[in-house]
Amino acid sequence: MTATKHWTVEIVIGEHDGQTHAEARLSAEDDTLITGAGDAHLHPADDNIPEIGDELAAARALSDLGHQLLLTAAADIQAVTDEPVRLAG
Repeated sequence: MTATKHWTVEIVIGEHDGQTHAEARLSAEDDTLITGAGDAHLHPADDNIPEIGDELAAARALSDLGHQLLLTAAADIQAVTDEPVRLAG
């Protein structure tokens, strides 16, 4: 490997009225910023364990971030090749 790049992912979590919202923000050295979002909702019959809501919301935000990153890569490939891109897998 001749070059190393540094990307940072920050997860911000907030809670309001039994609902947890998380944002996963990827920032790259070239000023690229991609954000994924995820939510978790406390069911009225469940015990209120905030850590579980945090984990669910963060996992969903990271999953969404991964999807956004795939869409960004597909758009970049299409811009270079001028061909439609099909994401497989």
